[in-house]
Amino acid sequence: MSDDAYSSFLDQANQNTGASKASTKSKSATTKAVDTDVPVALQNVDQYYTSESDEPFEPVSLKWSGKNMPSESMSPREPPCLDPRDVKLHTLTDDFPEDEFAELIEHDSEVSTLTAGEFDPRGEYKDVLAAVEKSGDGRTRIYRVEQGRARLDYYIVSFDKEGGRVVGLKAKAVES
Repeated sequence: MSDDAYSSFLDQANQNTGASKASTKSKSATTKAVDTDVPVALQNVDQYYTSESDEPFEPVSLKWSGKNMPSESMSPREPPCLDPRDVKLHTLTDDFPEDEFAELIEHDSEVSTLTAGEFDPRGEYKDVLAAVEKSGDGRTRIYRVEQGRARLDYYIVSFDKEGGRVVGLKAKAVES
């Protein structure tokens, strides 16, 4: 194959057909992260979450009218007692909290919690955890939000009772 023919072949293979734009938009999942003022301590965090995508931490500041942090989902939703001899009838509406955190971030997939040790076993994100603690009530909660088979969002958040908001940082990750 001549150099010109090979060059022409490469040019054709690399042409933008527009198909990738459409498929990229349909596959991306988003969650809400900011709808109110972001604390200064969170704006100054310049760190990346290490995964297959190495994404920066992004601020989170969401209005929340609850008295405590939002609950996470209890997926899969099963009654706490499956013994048929148990007289009490367990229903999803009576015995399980709403998936408040998923509603807050406008997400309809599984949300679970992690401890700080599970999220940061090597101590790489001490500054992230400290900034979130400083911005809220001093307690950090970590929510793992599934965006697909390999895509995740990690919300490291705290509750700012005075400001009526959930504040923290969010990291996007790819883990295959």
